[in-house]
Amino acid sequence: MKPNPTPLNEAPQGEIPRRDFLKTSIAAASALGAAWNAGQAQAAEPAAAPDDGRMKIGINLEFVRHADKSLAYGLKTAGQLGYKWAEPCFLMGRCLLSNAGYCHVTSLDTDPKWVLDQCAAAGVKISGLSSHSDLLNTEWGVLYARRGIRYARALGVNVVQITEDMFPPKWMTEEDAFSVMKTNLRSIVETCEENGVYLGIEQHGPYTAKIARLTRILGLVDSPWIRVNYDCGNTFLGGEDPYAMLEAVIDKVVHVHAKDISRKQAEAERGKVTGTAVGCACGDGEIDWHRIVKRLKKAGYKGVLSVECGTEEEARRSLAYLTKVLQEEQA
Repeated sequence: MKPNPTPLNEAPQGEIPRRDFLKTSIAAASALGAAWNAGQAQAAEPAAAPDDGRMKIGINLEFVRHADKSLAYGLKTAGQLGYKWAEPCFLMGRCLLSNAGYCHVTSLDTDPKWVLDQCAAAGVKISGLSSHSDLLNTEWGVLYARRGIRYARALGVNVVQITEDMFPPKWMTEEDAFSVMKTNLRSIVETCEENGVYLGIEQHGPYTAKIARLTRILGLVDSPWIRVNYDCGNTFLGGEDPYAMLEAVIDKVVHVHAKDISRKQAEAERGKVTGTAVGCACGDGEIDWHRIVKRLKKAGYKGVLSVECGTEEEARRSLAYLTKVLQEEQA
């Protein structure tokens, strides 16, 4: 029996005990109600939160990357700033800077228990796993995605993001691209089903950043596990209307990147790029957050707005601003 997806638009579950994913049979953490049967995971139920029924605010750990800080530092600082949710980033293999504590991006070979211990110490839960595999890559796109999905299961997380290469190979035509993405998605979604983890496609490249192309991608493979990690900032920089994009994918939004874009960056880059690593503090840029939150609320979204900014001060201001917006919109 294949697992059933959890209800959309709700916050992913928080910490659970470490699982040995080399085994085909895994005992559940009964406190979280996750049932495992013959190696197949029942999709994780969202964690209860004090403000159950409302949106949550989280932070992508990119806010400490430019300060050359580690995963542990990023989680601790997120908790100290008042965030209850965090979005860590993971890669395959090993990184010298990460090993030395100068970069928050962490290896998928890291013991999941260590990551959960850091979260517990910081008082935060993981909203989604940023292990952005490449939908257009025929060599390691599927491998990287599958590693991220299985690692998410070990952490008790039910969302993993994915996007395409911002600069596809020159030989690849548009039809080639959709053919590759369809093949890759068919393989990746099998792992989603086996592990009870959603695939959140993010707007960050020449295909995902365009409304017509993204909706076509979402229709390539018929699966309840293929969803959207909505990023208004990337959509705006890509030259599309971020509110029209949200409307087009609203029924599939499973996680949100709260990325604002400064007027200076917009004037320099809009229509010339398809995304950016981080934006400015939420409320300081071009995005109408009241409009975004109102539409998400109308759709019943109860998940996390994961801030993507570049500094600790921007993270502080983003939390204060979005908290105010959610209060005013009663969302």
